[in-house]
Parts: sequence; structure tokens; C-alpha cells
Amino acid sequence: MPKMQDQGSGGVRGGRRRRGRRVATSLSEINVVPMVDVMLVLLIIFMVAAPMMQRGLDVSLPVSRRADPIADERLFVTIPLSFREERVVEVGEDLVRLELLAERMRQVLLERSDTGVFLRSDRDLTVQDLFLVMDELKAGGVDPFGIVTDSLPVEP
Repeated sequence: MPKMQDQGSGGVRGGRRRRGRRVATSLSEINVVPMVDVMLVLLIIFMVAAPMMQRGLDVSLPVSRRADPIADERLFVTIPLSFREERVVEVGEDLVRLELLAERMRQVLLERSDTGVFLRSDRDLTVQDLFLVMDELKAGGVDPFGIVTDSLPVEP
């Protein structure tokens, strides 16, 4: 026969009541401290690992005598204000007449792997003057070209 233990002065009823209250109060609270600890550890791991992932791989590239050189900079074509009368543009640092621009661009692009140019134009030129030069550049094989501008000053 099992032995019954004395529950104290309150008897069986008093012990059950106390135990029931104690269980109800302990289940209503959630402990978030372990979750915060795990999140901080993960944060530290990612902070340490992120710079290593951005570094990339070390690769020893093969060497070739017939490799094409990579163009470091795009070619600049400048249209000065005097273009209206003289019909002369500046390709790099050379002055070229508009009629010879397409042929000159074909010669320049043979030596380069990048067929794009940056187009600088005086702000007082008309759009028609700009399109004349753009048409000659396209006839010369220039595929993408960008138009260089100055940024507007920021007003406080």
C-alpha cells in the first residue's frame, strides 16, 4: 500500500491550491535571454566572416604574347563652340574634321577592345550639332556613348 505524505497544515486541498498558483505564474513568462545570446553570437560570426567573403579568390592568370590590351579609359570626343563654323571636333587630343570623323573612329576602334566613347559638348551648341556628330560616330562603329555633363550646384 502506498504511503501518503503529509502536505502540511493546509491538508491536501491547501497543497493543491499553492502548487496550482505557482505553476500558472511560471508558465506565463517567456525567457528571451537565450534568444538574445544566440543572436549576438550570430552577429559576431557574420561580422567576422563578411570581410573574408568580399576579398575574392587569388588567381594566377596565364600569360600570352598576343593578348589584346585592355583599354583603361574610354575615348573622349569633344565638340567645342567653334564647331558651328569650323566643323572640327577633338578625338582624344587630335583635331578631326566632321567629314573624316567616321574613318578616324574606325581606325581608333581597331586598336581598342571597348567601342564606347564619352561625348563632351559645349552647352551653347544646338541639339542638331550634337546629332550630326553622333551620326558620324555611329557610322564609325561607336556603339555605346555617354554624354558628359556637369552636376547642378546644390542649393542650401
